[in-house]
Amino acid sequence: MIRGILLDIEGTTTPISFVYDVLFPYARAHAGDHIGEEDLRSLRVDFEKDSLDRLEPPAWSAPPIDYVHWLMDHDRKTTALKNLQGKIWLEGYRRGELHGIVFEDVPGALTKWRQETIDVRIYSSGSILAQKLLFGSTPVGDLTLLLNGYFDTTTGAKAETESYVKIASAFGLAARDILFVSDVVRELDAARSAGMQTALCVRPGNPAQPSSEHAVIRSFEEIR
Repeated sequence: MIRGILLDIEGTTTPISFVYDVLFPYARAHAGDHIGEEDLRSLRVDFEKDSLDRLEPPAWSAPPIDYVHWLMDHDRKTTALKNLQGKIWLEGYRRGELHGIVFEDVPGALTKWRQETIDVRIYSSGSILAQKLLFGSTPVGDLTLLLNGYFDTTTGAKAETESYVKIASAFGLAARDILFVSDVVRELDAARSAGMQTALCVRPGNPAQPSSEHAVIRSFEEIR
């Protein structure tokens, strides 16, 4: 029985190309205009840790544009970077320069699950703000009306079992009654370790994944 569904975004609800070819370049181009005092404090903490870990980040500057670009180039999932990106994208959506994109099967599936009273939530390394902006501005309308909750890096890393234990608790459901759908096997492994059901989402443009025992779907219409 599936009473709750937890969805990844990149490569699952949304083409990877939208994230890497639209969202990330937009954030990179506008980063210098949006770094505030809170961002500086959070980024400095990350910078000091990266330096101690001998990851060789670029020298700190004010504002630390080189460091922010370095984080982006390395696809880091730090909360400081994701919060900054969320603010940048907020302005882009407000200006009408950005619009959320989802695969064609997503709106219909979300509507169907809502009718079946299945609790559907999102878990992404992107900030909760960024998640809401994406689903709130699709060509078919505001899909946030069909979603019950959002989780990001403040819950925990997506490859850690404890993150899914926390998420199941937030759902108020037994983990075994929740299906997690993602395009990344290591995330599915962590969710399964927490007791969740899992499905590997294979979409056009997704990187190949190692063989696994997870169920494979190519459309949300296959979820019954």
